[in-house]
Amino acid sequence: MQQNTLRLKSRLNHLTYLAVLITFAIVIHTVEAALPVPMPVPGVRLGLANIITLLTLILFGLRSGLLVAILRTVLGSLFVGGLFGFGFWLSFSAGITSCLVMALLLILKKREVISLISVSVIGAAVHNLTQLAVASVIIANFSLFKGYYPLLLLLSVPTGIFTGLAAHYLEGVTGRMLKQAGSAPL
Repeated sequence: MQQNTLRLKSRLNHLTYLAVLITFAIVIHTVEAALPVPMPVPGVRLGLANIITLLTLILFGLRSGLLVAILRTVLGSLFVGGLFGFGFWLSFSAGITSCLVMALLLILKKREVISLISVSVIGAAVHNLTQLAVASVIIANFSLFKGYYPLLLLLSVPTGIFTGLAAHYLEGVTGRMLKQAGSAPL
């Protein structure tokens, strides 16, 4: 009986933390969409909500990370008025793809082959590549790669570094909070 109660409490704690992470990701996604960021490529954002996706992957694994990426994109797009529009499909496909790639790369990080910063930079590059590929398919113009990919790849380095640093910091803070609450990361 007590073991079931502990399991239920652990599951409830997990869902509560996941709900908080999803909320943070949606708020960041929505605020970032509203801020005009002067970038040399139209529609490019800093990708700050990816900090939360990466943090969720670190703390709770792929399933939770995908949930955050999907709900952030769907609900964030709903709030900014772009659900199922052009930007939604770019964000949705790139969020899922980069989440999957970062989850695979975190296996290498656990083996100390690469750093969290590397995981984040590669995730940002994959995010940009996926958005460019989806945009090219939607508008049936693959010449976008020639003009935009080098610039997007270059922009993914500083944004990936920032995201990785932020996720590293938040991993420590959140890990301590989870430990104090008696709910260790999965």
